[in-house]
Amino acid sequence: MPSHHTDILVIGWGLAGLVATAEAVAAGKRVTIVDQEPRSNLGGQAWWSFGGLFFIDSPEQRRLGIHDSLELARQDWFGNAGFDRDEDLWPRRWAEAYLQFAHEEKRAWLREKGVGFFPIVGWAERGGYTATGPGNSVPRFHITWGTGPGIVAPFQAAVEAGEADGRVTVLPRHRVTSLTVDGGVVTGAAGDVLAPSGAARGVASSREAVDTFTVTAAATIVSSGGIGGNHDLVRQWWPERLGTPPATMVTGVPAYVDGSMQPVSAAAGARLINGDRMWHYVEGIQNWDPIWPDHGIRILPGPSSVWLDATGNRLPVPLFPGFDTLGTLAHLRSTGHDHSWFVLSQKIIEKEFTLSGSEQNPDLTGKDVRLLAKSRLGKGAAGPVQAFMDRGADFVVRDSLDDLIAGMQALPGGDVLDGDRVRTEVEARDREIDNDFTKDAQIAMLRSARAFRGDRLIRTASPHRILDPKSGPLIAVKLHVLTRKSLGGIETDLSARALGAGGEPVPGLYAAGEASGFGGGGVHGYRALEGTFVGGCLFSGRVAGRAAAAAV
Repeated sequence: MPSHHTDILVIGWGLAGLVATAEAVAAGKRVTIVDQEPRSNLGGQAWWSFGGLFFIDSPEQRRLGIHDSLELARQDWFGNAGFDRDEDLWPRRWAEAYLQFAHEEKRAWLREKGVGFFPIVGWAERGGYTATGPGNSVPRFHITWGTGPGIVAPFQAAVEAGEADGRVTVLPRHRVTSLTVDGGVVTGAAGDVLAPSGAARGVASSREAVDTFTVTAAATIVSSGGIGGNHDLVRQWWPERLGTPPATMVTGVPAYVDGSMQPVSAAAGARLINGDRMWHYVEGIQNWDPIWPDHGIRILPGPSSVWLDATGNRLPVPLFPGFDTLGTLAHLRSTGHDHSWFVLSQKIIEKEFTLSGSEQNPDLTGKDVRLLAKSRLGKGAAGPVQAFMDRGADFVVRDSLDDLIAGMQALPGGDVLDGDRVRTEVEARDREIDNDFTKDAQIAMLRSARAFRGDRLIRTASPHRILDPKSGPLIAVKLHVLTRKSLGGIETDLSARALGAGGEPVPGLYAAGEASGFGGGGVHGYRALEGTFVGGCLFSGRVAGRAAAAAV
């Protein structure tokens, strides 16, 4: 049985784990990283991400005429989070700390590491309620130049440099099954050595154990991610406020995002809170070229598509594409069906459809300016979007509304679609286009969105009749619930120390990233403002790495 000794043990090599390791190594500590996957997965889920980051009053915002402030961002965060529980004490404090980080140090810290940002700021989670309700009042979604791999790169490089210097030990295929506790102090971990695997990044690997191991450490950081790859756990923790859990879902994260370290951490004395807070998308589509089981891709939609439930009824105000993720999820769960529909035109898909994920954005991920100009500003849908139009099981492309409805009804579950209702909704919406004023709130919001230069340039199509032949062909997309993030987790103080049932720190134990609800056990509260997941891994990983190093 292999035994290892180190200053700091990091469990999980996603972004939070890499950041924590880099910080601890910079402080002169020896670090051992363990992960149950083969090394091809270094960087974890962040590698697959779109790389969106939440900044406050950034140079990119100011250049686009966006007036943001810490006060406005705090109003949005707390209006969005809806903190209302006793256990929200530390999440509230983490939220305040993260807002300060996003306003002051975050961007400069990343720029020093060579991370750059796309000049157009996106407007995610637009809200559509009152000023104190959910949503971002202004665009804050900054896309990393290089997407997820671009965020991972500097921290991976720091870890690999530490490995070359003998200060970092990386142990792939090491699955932790227990934390070692001696006299109430966490002193490391034990678990199984899994059989070697040559699986490519994201591809599910075996769980065949061939040996056991132990690691002794002065401090242990749990950065093992959430539960989004484990549908059984998602359904177990699904809250009543979001209706009944879907019978079928697609999966937005690899299978290794399984929540296995939560009970292990709890057994060592850590308190798990807010497990019923979670973040799943309703614009998921089946990947025509899947990497992991039930692999789904999220559409990052612009605001123009007509959104219909499974029967053909239009979703109520303000549940438009890109406005309120969990509000839309709760509404759709009340319909009794697991899917919904976008109906749109070719003109809309060319301007407004982006697919989430580094692999779905070769222009941004590859830092290819020529491809970027062609895909974002040229004629036709971007290449990855066109591939889904051509091959995706959830896409219907037709020249007439009758044919489109027939194609929708031919897909699984399409038998509940009321074709007359679809026609009524689309034709009624189109009648509202002829004037510069309207009673249709979505059309009013489209015109408001185009007052922002970023939306007008690359994100929001000019308002037009969907049934106008010059804007065709017509497109329908069947949408599924796509699992993604845990918003609860291990409760931590502002030093990322795991807290026990009585609120006291568990000696020797720290947590970061999604395993800690991105800080405190739930920094987002009930809802996220987007661009805050990757950023939460950066911030909580940095805090954990520095605090553990200072304590050792």
